[in-house]
Amino acid sequence: MTDDGAAPPARQRQRRDGPLGRQNLLAAIATGYLPLILATAIIALPLLWMVIGSLKAPSEVVTQNLVLLPQHPSLNAYREAGTKIDIGRLFLNSTIVTVIGASIKVLLAITTAYALAFVRFPFKRVIFVFMLVALMVPPQVALVPNYILIADLGGVDTYWGIILPGLGTAFGTFLLRQHFLSLPTEILQAAEIDGAGHFTKLLRVVVPISTPTIATVALVTIVTEWNDYIWPLVITTDPARMTLPVGLTQLKNIEGDASSYPILMAGAVMVIVPVMVIFAALQRFIVAGLTQGAVK
Repeated sequence: MTDDGAAPPARQRQRRDGPLGRQNLLAAIATGYLPLILATAIIALPLLWMVIGSLKAPSEVVTQNLVLLPQHPSLNAYREAGTKIDIGRLFLNSTIVTVIGASIKVLLAITTAYALAFVRFPFKRVIFVFMLVALMVPPQVALVPNYILIADLGGVDTYWGIILPGLGTAFGTFLLRQHFLSLPTEILQAAEIDGAGHFTKLLRVVVPISTPTIATVALVTIVTEWNDYIWPLVITTDPARMTLPVGLTQLKNIEGDASSYPILMAGAVMVIVPVMVIFAALQRFIVAGLTQGAVK
C-alpha cells in the first residue's frame, strides 16, 4: 500500500517479487552460491597451498609467521625431488599399472553389467545381491588374504601382483547395469531381429549409446588406480616396481626433517597433476553419465 492507501503499481510489485527481487537473491546466495563457494574453498585451498608451498624456500614454510606467497619462487624443490627418487621410473610404473588395470576393469565392468542386464542365467539376482554387498565392504578387509595369495603365487614386486587383486569393480558394474536397464528395449529387439547376437549387440548398440556412462566409470577407475596407495605399498619392496604414491613415502623417509616440506609438496604435485589433466579432459562426461537414463 502507498501513503494514500492505493496499492503499489504492478511494475514495482513485479520488480520486488521477480527473479531479481531481494528475497530471491538472498535465497539464491544462502542456498546456492554460499555453499558452493565454501565447498570449492575446502577442496581447492589445500591444493593451492600445496602448489604455492612447493615454490617456497624451506624458511618460508617452516616459520611462525604466515607467508602466503614466496618472495622468490623457485623450482628447486622439484629438481631435488627428482634427484632423491627416480621420478621417471615411478611415473612409468604408475602409468603401466593404471593403463592395464583400468582397461581390464572397465572391460570386465561392461561385460558383467551386460550379462546382469540382458542375459538369462541361474542365480543372476543372487550374484547381483553379492555385488551390492561388495560395495559396502572396505577393500582393506581383504588385504591380508590377498597378500598371502599373491605372495604364494610369486607376485611380490611384479606388475601383475599389483593389478590382479583389484580387477573387480562393483561400483562400475552396478552403475553400468542400472544404465543398461534404462536403454530402450526396442533398439535391442530390432538388433536381435536382424540376427545380432549378444556380442554384436554389446559392441554395436549398447556401447555406442552408453559412451558417457562408460567414460564416467573409466574416469573413476583411472583415478582410483593412479591414487591407490595401500596395496602397492604392501606388495612392493623393490623401488623399481613402486608407484608414485608409494614413492612419496620413500621420499619422506629420505627427507625426514621439517626443511624438506617443499620437496614433499613438489612430489605430491607431480602425483596429482596427471589425474587433474585426465579429470579436466573427461569431466564433462560425469554429469551426463551419472544422469543418463534418469529421465526417459
